[in-house]
Formats: sequence, C-alpha cells, structure tokens
Amino acid sequence: MIATLKILATSLKMAVDELRVNKLRTFLSLLGITIGIFCIIAVLTLTNSLERNVRSDLSQLGEDVIYVQKWPWGGKGDYPWWKYMNRPVPEYNKDFRAIQDKAQSASYVSFNFDVSNKKVEYGDDYMEGVNVMAVSNDFDKIQQVQILNGRFFANTESNSGSNVAILGATIWEGLFPSPEQAIGKTVRIMGREVKIIGVLKKKGESMIGGANYDNAIMLPYRFARTLVDERRYADPYIQVKARPNVSMGQLRDELRGILRAAHRLRPKEEDDFALNEISSASESLNSIFAAINMGGAFIAFFSLVVGAFGIANIMFVSVKERTGIIGLKKAIGARRGIILAEFLMEAVLLCLIGGTLGLVLVYLCTIVINLISTFQMYLSLTNIIMGLSISAGVGVLAGFIPAYFASKLDPVVAIRSN
Repeated sequence: MIATLKILATSLKMAVDELRVNKLRTFLSLLGITIGIFCIIAVLTLTNSLERNVRSDLSQLGEDVIYVQKWPWGGKGDYPWWKYMNRPVPEYNKDFRAIQDKAQSASYVSFNFDVSNKKVEYGDDYMEGVNVMAVSNDFDKIQQVQILNGRFFANTESNSGSNVAILGATIWEGLFPSPEQAIGKTVRIMGREVKIIGVLKKKGESMIGGANYDNAIMLPYRFARTLVDERRYADPYIQVKARPNVSMGQLRDELRGILRAAHRLRPKEEDDFALNEISSASESLNSIFAAINMGGAFIAFFSLVVGAFGIANIMFVSVKERTGIIGLKKAIGARRGIILAEFLMEAVLLCLIGGTLGLVLVYLCTIVINLISTFQMYLSLTNIIMGLSISAGVGVLAGFIPAYFASKLDPVVAIRSN
C-alpha cells in the first residue's frame, strides 16, 4: 500500500512537471476546460441569482398576506380580462371596514391605492414622474417599510387625514442634500402642501415590478383621497395579513365569506373580487426556473464538451511522447493500474486547474456586477462544489481512453518506439 502511494506521488509529480515543461500546450488545454466550466457555472449562478432575487422580492410582498383586488393575478392559459372588467373595485367603507370589523383570522388590514406620473415640488426644484402611494393604518406592519430618518404615520394622522408625507430615496436625494435636512420641510404634491415626516432607505428596483418605493411619495389614505378619486383614477386594493398560526386557506375562506356577504352575492353567483396571494405566484416560478436552468445548462454543456475533447487530445499526445518511459516502467514491474492512474491523475489535475480558473472568473464577474448594479449575484457553495466535481468528472472521462491505451502498451514495443 505504501509503495503504491509512493508510486502515485511520483506519478503526480511527473504530471505536474510535464504540465510545467509544456506551458503553451498546458495553457491551451486549460483554456478549453476553463471556458467550459465558466459557461456552466456562470449560467447556473445567473439563474440561481435571478430566482433568489425574484423570490426575495416576492417574500417582501408578504407570504402571509392576501391582496383583495378587482383583477386576479396571472393565471394559466388565456386570461379572461373581459370577465373581470365590470367588477367593482374594493371600497374603503364597504369592503375594508367589513374585513376590519369581522375578520378574526386577520392581524392587520390596510387599504391602499397608487397614482403614477405626478410632480413633487420644493421651492424652485421639482421631481417628475413620481408615484403617489396612498396607505391606511397598519401598512407598515404588513409591508417592509424601511425608514431611514423620521417616522411612519401615526394613527391620529392616518385617521384625520393629516397633510404629511414620507419620501422615497430617489425623491429626497433629488430635492435635498441629505435625509436629515428633508425632515420637517414642506413640499407640494398635486397643488397641496404636505410636511415631510420621514424618508425611506434606498431599496432598488424590484425584479417583479410592483411598488417602486424609491420613486414614491407616501401619503395617508384619508388625505390622498381628497386629491384623487381612487374609484375613477386608481386601482385600490386591500392587504390582509394573517394572524400567527392561521393558515392562508383559513384566512382566504373567511375573507371570501365576508366579501360575498358585503357584496350581497347569491350562493350561485361567482365572486366579483379576487383574493391574490404570493404563494400562488411562487409556485408557478418553480417550473419556470426549472426550464431556465435546464436550457442554460444544455447550452453551456457544449462548451464543456469542446474542452473535454481538447483534454483528451492533449492526453493522447502526452501518451505518444512518453511511450518509451511507459515501456521502461512496465519493464521494471509497474502494473497496468499504476500507469492508468498516472495519466488519469494528469487529466484530472488539468481539469481541476481549469475548473478553478473558471470559478475564479465567475466570482470576479459577480463582484463587478454587484458593484455596478442593484441586481445581486450569488456564487453559492453548491455551485462551487458542482464546478469542481464536473471538472474532475470531465478529467476522468477525457483521460480514461488515453490512460487505458497507455496501460495496455507492450513494454518491449514501447521501448523500441524510441
């Protein structure tokens, strides 16, 4: 056993020396496998990061929150929009109040609407294309509202419709030198003055759309409704957060009963409202990202095949150059298994070096992308292990036939070949 290990160690040293002596050939061999591993791991890293970012954005919308809306989300097949067009929009006094008073499974309820492309003015400065977000009590307890400076609306401000506001990062950055200087100032929105009581942290653009907090001014619902008729110019919705240990199915059933009663629907009539939740959208992502991963891996696989053929070709050349040495080794008693292992180790070593270089390139790309973009790339440990495993596997597959050919050489014929 010890003798065998010594022979393998010597063979490994010879393989390293061989790679060092033939620098150009080694570089060309490494280039193929490096590109192959880079393509596969880059595709997997990109798709995994995309899925992670999308699911993170979905989770921020609230995995335990049901959205009461006029329109259902997505759906499979044709979307029958004509069926939902004549539905009523959720109403504050009828739907929101009914849920707030009767829903035992709900911990918090909020009534909201958005209006886009408005102008916010501060003195001679202004910001255009601003999204107005009207929110009622408890919105901050349902959504992840990250206050950088100041505070969220107090219940008295929400209930009385006070003219106060919270600015998104893009807005306060454009109008004020710092977030601290924005607090307490007065800006104009849609012809009305509002006092800034808070500013939000920069969040970045969501991968799934939805509310853009950075480019928004947040107002209490009771004040915002004096600026906009939400039933005509907006698409109001209600957010309902489930109590702890209450299932989404239980909350959905209770909301359905409350809303059907509020809308006075007969037992055989269809619902004229939609109960949307994140879990349904999250489940549909599984099949989508599975298909993306499969397609990306299939495309990158061909790059790896090219690299494998390059390794196999170089190993055949290496066997040809070292035929005499192989003959001498076999003549002094080296077994076929040792010769086979020697060339397999050389092929695997080549592929592991190339694979490591490919992973380093992917890691450098993730650093650059994270620095210049809000899209976050993640090179996971799973992908690193997968990259090294694929490299080793390719080394075994690409090097086996040349190694087997070397192990089968007749020692007399091999020595005479010199």
